[in-house]
Amino acid sequence: MSNTSDIVLFSLSGFSATVNYKITIFALTILCYCLIVVVNMSIILTIILDINLHEPMYVFLCNLCINGLYGTAAFYPKFVFDLLSDIQVISYVGCFIQVFVIYSYVSIDFSVLALMAYDRYVAICRPLEYHSVMSVQRTAVLIIFSWLVPFICEIMIVTLTSTLKLCGSHIDKLYCENWSIVKLSCSSTTGNNIIGLIVIIFYCVHVLFIFCSYVKLVKSALKSRENRRKFMQTCVPHLFCLFNVTAALLFDIMYSRYGSVSVSQSVRNFMAIQFLIIPPLLNPIIYGLILAKIRYRMAALCMMAGQRFKLRRKV
Repeated sequence: MSNTSDIVLFSLSGFSATVNYKITIFALTILCYCLIVVVNMSIILTIILDINLHEPMYVFLCNLCINGLYGTAAFYPKFVFDLLSDIQVISYVGCFIQVFVIYSYVSIDFSVLALMAYDRYVAICRPLEYHSVMSVQRTAVLIIFSWLVPFICEIMIVTLTSTLKLCGSHIDKLYCENWSIVKLSCSSTTGNNIIGLIVIIFYCVHVLFIFCSYVKLVKSALKSRENRRKFMQTCVPHLFCLFNVTAALLFDIMYSRYGSVSVSQSVRNFMAIQFLIIPPLLNPIIYGLILAKIRYRMAALCMMAGQRFKLRRKV
């Protein structure tokens, strides 16, 4: 029986399906990551630079984009490096860091989306109380907890997994994933299963809370034209983002726990990484296109940048 101290490196076998397409996948990965950085940074800078966007809804959106950059930073650089390498391995410590960052990113996404749902509920259903309920101090506290609680949950999961005795070092994915490490254990994983189930239920409650918020939002939106306008402008993009994250995570959970080896490695790879591609890329695009304030401000900044470029060329 091997002890965890005997494991120095984990091998990532998911790259076996990329052997014949390394250059193509490398180019697409670089393009995708550059787009993720550009679209998220555009939203972040637009919100930070425009004082008119310093409202709870836009501050939450800024945190959603920051989290997208945080989560993808744990996957894309390592993935690109592995595509160019003959051997795809990751250190024991590096593996757990990757697990922590990627899955805390997912948890933070749900936390921030829950805050955005609450913010829209107060804005539409209790408009007269909005500024007192969503004060600067309360918004700051909510943001801190939306990051702190997922970090604490993931620290517990990673700490518990790191105490397991492992009988192997072979991970059948493109990156380190907690359940894949747990499956390598030759000791009891009951504690891991219980904690993992509690965390999943905790974030299912987030989804239930968002659903209940939107039931009340829809009822309120039907009462007046102004509420319908607010709902269409600010809630529709939030629903798109929630669907993106939830569908992506469900794919990953179902694949990790119930995935069949009869499915081709390429399909399994896509199912395993699409929550690191679709939400961080589409969320800022959806908000940038639908939210009028952000769309107009970004257009104005682009026009200003274009005018400055023309002036410099003339000089």
